[in-house]
Formats: sequence, C-alpha cells, structure tokens
Amino acid sequence: MCGRFAITLPPDAMAQLFDAVPANDLPDVPNYNVCPTNRIHVVHAPEGQRRLVAMRWGFLPHWYKAPNDGPLLINARAETIAEKPAFRAACRDRRCLIPCSGFYEWHKDEAGNRLPWYITRADGAPMVFAGVWQDWEKDGHDPMRTCAMVTTQAEGPMTDIHHRVPVVLEPRDWPLWLGEEGKGAARLMSAPAPEVLRFHRVRTEVNSNRASGPQLIEPLEG
Repeated sequence: MCGRFAITLPPDAMAQLFDAVPANDLPDVPNYNVCPTNRIHVVHAPEGQRRLVAMRWGFLPHWYKAPNDGPLLINARAETIAEKPAFRAACRDRRCLIPCSGFYEWHKDEAGNRLPWYITRADGAPMVFAGVWQDWEKDGHDPMRTCAMVTTQAEGPMTDIHHRVPVVLEPRDWPLWLGEEGKGAARLMSAPAPEVLRFHRVRTEVNSNRASGPQLIEPLEG
C-alpha cells in the first residue's frame, strides 16, 4: 500500500510535465509528509483536456452519507478494482495521475518497531501513480473531488519492505491510463520493475503525521 508520500515539484513544473492546465487552488509545495485526507495534486482529462487539480486523498463512494461513513479508501487494489462496487465505475471512466517525489513505507523489526523507508525512482524523475477519482456530494457537506491510488503486488527487493506497491506509470503510459488512447488500461496495472525503484531508511520522525521538513527524506546515517 501507500499511506504517506512527499511532493516537491512546483505546480508550474507539474503543469508543464503533464501538459495540463493548472487550477488556482492547488496545495502548497513542498510537502514532505502528505497524509490521507490531505488535498493532493492530481491530473485528469475531462473532455480530452488535461487539468492539474486538487483532490482529497481518500476516495468517497457515492453511498457514503458523510466522509467518515465507512473505511478510508486511500488505495485501490489492482487485482479487484474492476469488480469492487466502490471503484469499478471510476476504474472504467475516471482514471487519473498522481505525481509525487517519493513515498514512505514501513516494515517491522524483530522487536516490533516500525522502521520507515523512503522510495523514489532510481532515475531521479518524478514518480507518477495510477489513480481513480470520484466526485462526492451529500446534503449538509461541502462537495468534494476525491481519489485513491492503485496498488499491486510488490516484486523484487521491494518485498523486503512491504508486499504492496503503488502502480507507477511511465510517461508513455499516461495517455492510455487517462483514456486518451482508447481501451486497454488494465494491462498497465503491474508492479514497477525492480530497477525502477530505489529506497533508503529514514528517521522514525516521519512516523508522526505531524512531522514536516526536508529532513524527513534524508538517508538515515549509520
């Protein structure tokens, strides 16, 4: 899974990267500790025009009567996304791209301590996750545009840290995932090749969702 990440790319650079029109209410960057329910940067392509917008990280199915009416859906499993009632329509019609600089994952040592790792692309390029989105609106609540990341079974050395990993899309795959090149996006929902990712231990400071600052992603010395 993916439960925390960092984003350092300025919005204008993101808009240029994706050839997208940026919204005026994008979240502040850099943010080295993006948490579930935060507003995050998302690219979607309604009516064929790519747009860089803000969405709540935490997908709200249409039957939720309130944002806390059910489980917090920050991830969608690639193996079942096309069948699950919460995600199947979004998987078919509302796919998106979620840019980040890197994400955090944890494993437990023999004493049960949660040890954090920071995972990035080995080539230093921005990381782009496959995502799905949903508009949600109920009486008594502000309307929200919400999203979830697609995850799949990890492969290679990443399995030593966690058994799940976000689906990482290459630039050549963005048009197909966004629906700009017809059907066939399901074939993109696979784990990144082991050589795509690199990772290093970071300090347990990031275990707190209140932590902030660039030191969160620095390699743990020793």
